[in-house]
Amino acid sequence: MQTMLTPTSIEETRSPFVRWLLLTRWNLARALIITRREVTDMLRDWRILAPIFILTVVFPFIANWGAGRIVNYVEQFEAAIIGERLIPFLLLVVGFFPISFSLIIALESFAGEKERRSLEPLLDTPLTDLQLYIGKILASVVPPLAASALGITVYLVGVFISVDYRPPLILLVQVFSLTAMQAILMVAGAVVVSSQATSVRAANLLASFIIIPVAFLIQLEAFIMFLAAYSVLWWVLLGIVVITVVLLRMGVRSFNREELLGRDIDELDLYKGMRRLGAMIVAKRDDPAQRRSPWAWYRDEVLAQVPRLWMPALLTLVSMGISLVVGIQYAEQFPIPEEMVAVEDWEEQFPTLLGEAGLTGVGGVVRVVFQNARAILIGGGLGMFTLGIGMVLVAMLPFGIIGFVFAQVSTLGIDPSLLYAALIPHSIIEIPAILLASAAFIRLGASVIAPPPDKTIGQGWMVALADTIRLSVGLVLPLFIIAAVIEVFITPQIVLSQAAGL
Repeated sequence: MQTMLTPTSIEETRSPFVRWLLLTRWNLARALIITRREVTDMLRDWRILAPIFILTVVFPFIANWGAGRIVNYVEQFEAAIIGERLIPFLLLVVGFFPISFSLIIALESFAGEKERRSLEPLLDTPLTDLQLYIGKILASVVPPLAASALGITVYLVGVFISVDYRPPLILLVQVFSLTAMQAILMVAGAVVVSSQATSVRAANLLASFIIIPVAFLIQLEAFIMFLAAYSVLWWVLLGIVVITVVLLRMGVRSFNREELLGRDIDELDLYKGMRRLGAMIVAKRDDPAQRRSPWAWYRDEVLAQVPRLWMPALLTLVSMGISLVVGIQYAEQFPIPEEMVAVEDWEEQFPTLLGEAGLTGVGGVVRVVFQNARAILIGGGLGMFTLGIGMVLVAMLPFGIIGFVFAQVSTLGIDPSLLYAALIPHSIIEIPAILLASAAFIRLGASVIAPPPDKTIGQGWMVALADTIRLSVGLVLPLFIIAAVIEVFITPQIVLSQAAGL
């Protein structure tokens, strides 16, 4: 007789691995209750079935007919390669169209049910938040994926009959894998959006943050397929997997039935939000009503952040090192001709060049500070919408250029000590400032993944934003000013002194 699984019986299991398997089985079995309910309701709605049927059966025939006509046409001009690259691309499109409905289904899963007042009974069931979340994800993914697989099959049968095309097995694996992961990616993002929205209209508006990146992703995959660089698709798939895991984790952390039941209206009060943010910046984070002396604020709220930023700072530092190596490698592939580099009498022209670049006097200090702050703000803005990745890329860019220049200097036979003198004096201050700023903005961008247990995603992001502003104003900006003063007034003198000693 089979023993019924219960949380108590699972906890009594001694083996951690067996306990994990039993817990997974128990959660999945209970989640499938929600999945069966959702899929059954979906199959009863002709407004969902009709478009899926059209995209699954009718569109592959249209794509097959179009592919056959294009292949026959381009063969007249001995450009058969265009048709050969078009067929795999249409395979990707045929697989993607049905899974686009997974986004609509997922958006409907929470916001739609809340509008119809059918969400409250569901959330009152004895299922855990995780089981409800898994059930919703599976219900949104499984039907569109089945339709996508059927559509791909119909398309492949059609192109085999019409133009005798047999796709490589590895390409089929890539297309099916990309289709499945893109469906899960969109659903994971849509569940986060729909769980935070209170109406279908609001959820559809917020869905643009999912649709636009996925549209760019499809364009990238299409470009790769037209180049026939199919091995690159594995890296694209890896990136999609990483982002999907992040969104799934974000959804699990943000899914809370009490908050879903308690949120009745979406309210945006910018004035109130700015006042709350200001109070969090100038007061103690845990208790905004408790004010302190400026030194206590600086010690507890600015300097105390530095040790907590070691992980994103290390990530930024490693990324800078990788960018430096990549720049050196590109210098070896694309050397600068010697005739393009004029090194005669540069000492006499050096002050004039600094003046033309605006790197003299107080104005030069302001210019350098502005350029550094602008780069950090651009990277931080990109990082907020890319989970911190944009900030890493912006921090990597100048080090790739430095690596490229260093390698070129060595190749051209120029003494590298001049370049050391031009970079090291102010970089001693500037690089730590960049590391701190980058780490803070990376943490800000990634704060939506794992907010504090007692805070929502928005509240956790607000806390991270207050931390970032405090660190930027209290530590990063002063370091940028000091580095700019050194770069404008001291570094040129060191360069000229070094040149005179050669």
